[in-house]
Amino acid sequence: MKASFIAAINQICSEKNVGPDQVLDAIKQAIATAYRKDYGNKEQEIRVSFEEGRDEPVILLVKEVVEEVENENFEISLKDAKKIKSTVEEGDEITMDVTPEGYGRIAAQSAKQVILQKLQEAEKQSLYDMFKDREHELLTATVTKVEPNWVTLEIEGMTVSMPWREQIPGEHYYTGKRIRVFLDTVEQTGKGPQLRISRTHPSLVKKLLELEIPEVRNEDVEIKAIARDAGFRSKVAVSSNSPTIDPIGACVGQKGVRIQAVMDEINGERVDMIEWSDDPIKLISTALQPAAISAVIIVNGSEHLDEEGRKVKKRAAVFVEEAQRPMAIGRKGQNIRLATDLTNFELDMYNYEELPAFKAKLAELRGEEVEVVEFETDEDGEMVVKEVAEGTSASAEATADKEGTGTVESEGAEVTEVTEVTEVKESEEAPTEKEKKAA
Repeated sequence: MKASFIAAINQICSEKNVGPDQVLDAIKQAIATAYRKDYGNKEQEIRVSFEEGRDEPVILLVKEVVEEVENENFEISLKDAKKIKSTVEEGDEITMDVTPEGYGRIAAQSAKQVILQKLQEAEKQSLYDMFKDREHELLTATVTKVEPNWVTLEIEGMTVSMPWREQIPGEHYYTGKRIRVFLDTVEQTGKGPQLRISRTHPSLVKKLLELEIPEVRNEDVEIKAIARDAGFRSKVAVSSNSPTIDPIGACVGQKGVRIQAVMDEINGERVDMIEWSDDPIKLISTALQPAAISAVIIVNGSEHLDEEGRKVKKRAAVFVEEAQRPMAIGRKGQNIRLATDLTNFELDMYNYEELPAFKAKLAELRGEEVEVVEFETDEDGEMVVKEVAEGTSASAEATADKEGTGTVESEGAEVTEVTEVTEVKESEEAPTEKEKKAA
């Protein structure tokens, strides 16, 4: 091959983002197709090679050596084959140079469209192979065009469209703006590979946290669940795999610098970090922050199918004081909706005054009393189990932690009560247990 021919192939590789072998194969296939059309027929096996010292491609007709020829398009008799190559045997494959005189110029015209088509196919396959292994990754994109329902982006030389439903509500896009997007899936279509990218996917928040927070990237802090209302608010539950690392502190960073970098990338969307718990009651009460929860009843602790084969979801009843109810529900139900997504529990909100009636109804339906553990604040301001009043029962396994949550297990229901922590003023001293009994 001439140096100029090699240089042309390298230029095509650079422009189309394909390999030299793909370009050369496309040219060979195009020339072979053109030869069949101009000189042969579609049944013939034609190979094309570029030999050193020759300006034009070499056209080779391939046939199988047989004793008796049945199809002349791809078979040749042993007698005729020995005239071409004396050492040939039956069953061998023989190639014959059938290059027409001056075919290089003829092939260039005949094969032009085929070559372009093959190059386009090679380019599409190359792009598909490049992005297929990068699904569920964070990509950097540049805005090239803004339309009412679409934003056109350039990602590593590829043009990708992002529909309005994948755009963050209220975010302003302009030509030249650099943004990060989440690559959900890559699909091969008739028009080439299609990248499904998103700015609203919950995993975008996860990938940004991995990018900004070394502890998350190193898996010292694990992201357990994410609930997102794109453009407005996200809740992220995290846990620590190391006893020396505070998961919330690691994610927020000093003066909130780490979490602020994540929020800036998603157009100022608020990101709430909460600590994960395997105890569903504790997780639910934490997920509904900043509202103070008074009680939680696990009505159904696991997903299952009922007798008619219908799916029954996990469900919990949440009780709050009237003043806390708007905060617990959130604007347009956002807070309780995000908490539902985060905990995977269907949450029903009730006023705290409804707890006795709800508990009695539940006990009537189940034919047994629903056990309750209440909490109060001790001298150190921590939540402890309140003394059980006469006529009620409480499990000896009821527990409480410093966050003021407790669990009592009965068949099919768990109930916990949390009382609000009241701060002791400096001028007042909290009464000791001895003083309480004396009173």
